[in-house]
Amino acid sequence: MNTTYPPLNQLKPVCPDVWIVDGPAIRYGLPGLKFPFPTRMTILRLGSQDLFVHSPTHPTPELLVQLESIGTPKWLVGPNRIHYWWLADWERAFPDAAVYLAPGIEMQAGARLPSSHCVLNRRDGYPWDNRLETLPVVGDFMTEVVFFDRESRTLVLTDLIENFESPKLGSFLMRWLTRLGGVQDPHGSMPRDLRLTFRRHRAQLKAAIETLIAWAPERVILAHGRWYDRDAVAELRRAFAWLLD
Repeated sequence: MNTTYPPLNQLKPVCPDVWIVDGPAIRYGLPGLKFPFPTRMTILRLGSQDLFVHSPTHPTPELLVQLESIGTPKWLVGPNRIHYWWLADWERAFPDAAVYLAPGIEMQAGARLPSSHCVLNRRDGYPWDNRLETLPVVGDFMTEVVFFDRESRTLVLTDLIENFESPKLGSFLMRWLTRLGGVQDPHGSMPRDLRLTFRRHRAQLKAAIETLIAWAPERVILAHGRWYDRDAVAELRRAFAWLLD
């Protein structure tokens, strides 16, 4: 059973100046109960050559050659504490790129922490402010930093919504768990266990989701599972109905 979205490690155009790269599956979960998660990177071209690289996947030599045709990575972004694994590899490949990390990665990454970085802990004051909105969404377990490209109307999320497709799930247990967890397509949402870590921040989370809706995106790119290439606002309202109603 192929849990990923081939072809892997290749640029896939989404719209002008926006690409995704579907990467290999990683295993994540509790000790002794880890499941394969497909990975996805988003690349935004800001200006003529500057690339904003969100949640980098494995930097294969072939992928790095493809990147040369669209620009040069200028910003490497770890959007939450569990999306950092390949950042140090990208930093070595592009030493002139600036690394930006969500709060918590410094504590989580250990030896895989990039050698230098800035922290994503505010809404503005970044070199991409003229093109992208930046919104840290704070929870007890993690802060996820959300980005919205005003020009392409593209919203980029990481784990605030997960949307696993049943035919790509290799076992009855995985299908049952994703359905129980509220992250199975077409009903993908914030995982129910993650929601619990936002209990003390429910008002702030609701305000953040209302902000995402007010931005009126045309599409929502997710890190795990089927992403939404249309009807973005409707999908946000559906995915967060448990919070907004």
